[in-house]
This record gives sequence, structure tokens and C-alpha cells, in this order.
Amino acid sequence: MSASGGAKAIVAALAANLAIAVAKFVAFLFSGSSSMLAESVHSLADSGNQFLLLVGGKKAKREATPQHPFGYGRERYIYAFLVSIVLFSVGGMFAVYEGYEKIKHPHDLEHWYWPVGVLVFAIIAEGFSFRTAIKESNALRGKLSWGQFIKRAKAPELPVVLLEDFGALIGLVLALLGVGLTLATGDAVWDGIGTLCIGILLIAIAIVLALETKSLLLGEAAGTDEVHKIEEAVVDGATVTGLIHMRTLHLGPEELLVAAKIAVQHDDTAAEVARAINEAEARIRAAVPIARVIYLEPDIYSEAEAAKGPDREATPGGPTPAPEH
Repeated sequence: MSASGGAKAIVAALAANLAIAVAKFVAFLFSGSSSMLAESVHSLADSGNQFLLLVGGKKAKREATPQHPFGYGRERYIYAFLVSIVLFSVGGMFAVYEGYEKIKHPHDLEHWYWPVGVLVFAIIAEGFSFRTAIKESNALRGKLSWGQFIKRAKAPELPVVLLEDFGALIGLVLALLGVGLTLATGDAVWDGIGTLCIGILLIAIAIVLALETKSLLLGEAAGTDEVHKIEEAVVDGATVTGLIHMRTLHLGPEELLVAAKIAVQHDDTAAEVARAINEAEARIRAAVPIARVIYLEPDIYSEAEAAKGPDREATPGGPTPAPEH
């Protein structure tokens, strides 16, 4: 789940949202529908969000420097977090405000066929973008549910595009419902209610994105599968007789730091231990290619110390707790 930035899905979403934003704004000018205005701002914000994801992906590829020795992989997390802020403020809060104003001061729709036609076009375009995001995500999520995939994914781009497209489709249906009820009842308040619902939906999605990207920014451990592969790769049964404890940390979606204390024989020479560490690092990288930064510390295994349990202060400590997923 950490090996793809979903560039194809981002570009598809960007193209769709730019076209839809223009169409929605034209429909607003002809009809005066607040749902159309809220939806045009939503699509414009989404276009900006996709641009932010592309910028974050490019900046994350910069080479490490003495000031940033572990590179810039987390740039992708920072820009994904900015997306949640834009979605909350420019998309959600604007729609809530516009919906409140329309409910308080309703006015009749003009040229109703404009918003209806644009909404139908937008649903088709967003459906294409959503389908592209689903196709790219399916190649990575395996047997995980969609909720698990969004929660566990280390690359933020696909979850962001998936949630944005899902929210856009639901928002379009709400806008179409608001316009339809306004036409059916002659009461423009329904258009305002549809706009208000769109705003609440966008705020909810923005909060979910913010929470998930916050977790990535704080630093997440490798997934359970990766941890098990690393544990199996470390021990060779000869020089490296066991794994005392280990910590993993994502430096970016495609770069993992592994720090471990390994057990060696008390009578091994320094040359034997050094060779065993190099071989263990090679096995780890072969098993988990994104494990690019590896620090292995040799120690003499002690049953008395290990009995202390998973205490990070113990030397050597006990087994590392499994990542929570």
C-alpha cells in the first residue's frame, strides 16, 4: 500500500474537476442556484487539492541533505494535510454559509435546465474519475475493506482522491435533489437545504482526511505484514540467533526506517558480527524493498532482561508490540 502515489487517479480527477467547475459556474450564472455556486467552488477546491498532491509528490523526490538526512518523503503527508484544510474551509465552510444564506433569503431558480444538465454531466465525469481511483486502489488494497484501506494506506494520494470523488458524487446527488425539490415545490429553500447538506458532507470528509494524515505526519510503523517479513529476515540461526526488539517508522510512503537490537553469540568476533549485520540488512531489503534505512545493534541475549517485557528502556528489551491496525 505504500508503493504508489496514484498519479493517474490524481490527473484524472484534476481534469474532471476543472471541466466540472467551469460548467457549474456557468450554470450558476444562468440559474442563480446556490447549490450550483457551492458545487462550483467545491470542484475548484478539489482541482486545487489535486494540484497540491502533485506538488507534494514532486517535492518528496528531492535528495536528502545534511539538514534533512532522511529525505523529504513526508512532504506528501504535509500536502495531503493541506488538502484537508482546503476542503474544510474553501469547500465545506463556504457551502454551509451559502446554504444558510439561501435558506434565510431564498430566491427562485432561473433557467432550471442549466443546473440539471450540468449536474448530470458532472455525475458522469466524477464517476469516470472515481472509477479510475477505484481501479488504481484495487491493485493495492488486496483483501482489505475500503475503510481499512483508507486507514492503513501509507501513500495518502489515493485515499484523498477516493474520498474527494466519493464526496463529490454524493454532493452532486444532493445538489440535484435540492434543485429538483425546488422545481417541484416552487420553494427555493430546498436549494439552500441541499447546499447546506453538501457543506456538512465536505466538512465530515475533511475531518476524516485530517485525522488520517495527522497520524501519518506523527509517524506510523510498518504494517503487520511488513513487520513479520522483517522479523523473519533478520535471524539467520547462526550468528544472528534472535530479534530482541525492533522499531519501524515510515519516513515517507515509500521509505521505511528499521531499528533493531539483535542477539548474537557471546564468543562471536567483531568481524563475524559485522558480516552478519550486513547480511541481515541485505535480507531485510530483499524481503521489504522500502526498508531503506536500517540500523542493527548487536547484543548478547539475556533471559533476565528479556523477562522485563516490551519495555523500550530495557537493555535488551522484550518483544516489540505489534502495530495497531
